[in-house]
Amino acid sequence: MPVQIGAQSHSFSDPTGLLSDCHRRIEMFLGTLERVASVIDRPLTEETRSALEFALRYFREAAPKHTADEEESLFPRLRQMHLPEVEGEIERLEFLEHDHILAGSLHAEAEELGQRYLATGSLEAAGVEAFRKAIASLVSMYKQHIEIEDNLVFPLAARLLSPTDKLTIANEMAARRELRLVTSAKRW
Repeated sequence: MPVQIGAQSHSFSDPTGLLSDCHRRIEMFLGTLERVASVIDRPLTEETRSALEFALRYFREAAPKHTADEEESLFPRLRQMHLPEVEGEIERLEFLEHDHILAGSLHAEAEELGQRYLATGSLEAAGVEAFRKAIASLVSMYKQHIEIEDNLVFPLAARLLSPTDKLTIANEMAARRELRLVTSAKRW
């Protein structure tokens, strides 16, 4: 079952809305990792274990689908538009893709340290510091990344993408989640 935060959740008929909803989940799970980082120098409790396992699983399994939604579905279509409004944003897309690479390495580090903490119930001082640094870097990077996407890229895409492109993106997003959608743009 997907995690829903707040009263509104978007459907596949609004793929950029779904991407923004995913940002709310990313923020929620980053908050969880921040809370774990604040106690990771203490012995592992069941509450911390559960929270850490859930957050690590989210970033290991769901977050890569979000990245693929952007890099394989949304960004290429924006690049193909060749409109003056979009051309100015192309440089931002490259910056966002670089963020995805950075996030991947930071998540790998957090995963490795988090799994070690889960397996042994504690981390040495260097591991504690490395985990805290990785999480702080992720929080900082995502804050700027999400702001650019939610306030600039997604509204631009929602306004300029054709109904057919939106439908295609939605179907690609659904396929990454092993769901099947409609194949007609009539509802758009």
